[in-house]
Amino acid sequence: MADTQQVDPKAERKAARLAQQISSFSKAHGGAEGQVAYLGERGARIVLVGEDGNWGDLVAPSYEIAEKAVEKSGITRHESFDGEFAAKVKTGRYEWSRMAGIQVGGPKND
Repeated sequence: MADTQQVDPKAERKAARLAQQISSFSKAHGGAEGQVAYLGERGARIVLVGEDGNWGDLVAPSYEIAEKAVEKSGITRHESFDGEFAAKVKTGRYEWSRMAGIQVGGPKND
């Protein structure tokens, strides 16, 4: 019996566009790894970490589209943002001051 699973062309196009963005990030940063996190009704977040330590993220309209995009891009996918994966992220002064600002009531205007 033939596979009758229907393919949503709009979802396929969105996954292809996200995969292209992921591939571009990977190429610009010497390779990349990623993790997909469910955001509820908003969809899913694709967190990318380049081999050079730079990071970025994309939001997909669904978890399934995010998974398909990561698969199409060919990057390594992690199941969680664990310590080993998170340790690859390089943070600069901006990130540290922003994180500290959030912890103590928001950024200060110096």
